Amino acid sequence: MRGKILFAAGLAVGYVLGTRAGRERYEQLKRAAQGFWNDPRVQRRVDQVEDFVRTAAPEVAEFVSDGAKKVVGQVTGAGRTSAAKPAAASRAKPAAKAAGAASRSTGPAKRGSKAGSGSAGTSS
Repeated sequence: MRGKILFAAGLAVGYVLGTRAGRERYEQLKRAAQGFWNDPRVQRRVDQVEDFVRTAAPEVAEFVSDGAKKVVGQVTGAGRTSAAKPAAASRAKPAAKAAGAASRSTGPAKRGSKAGSGSAGTSS
């Protein structure tokens, strides 16, 4: 129990000291970032980028829109093709099973009739 109390006390002291040092470092970084951002050279570049974005935005939006339409077309077209194949295959399988069942149901009767007629095709 004594070890847990000492550990908790150590955490509390470390937290208090760390937050004081952390706050000072945060303020220092904040001042440096504000100084950088407010530099006239940086602000000139920011203005240039804003102007470029304003002029290029319609072209970029059109390019992205065309690309999105193309992707949607490919996805929906591929989805229809791949979805249609399994559906067609699933429709074909029951038909094949039904045909197989029909031939099996008539098969023994035919063999029985052939066997009764002495056909050489069947053996006992």
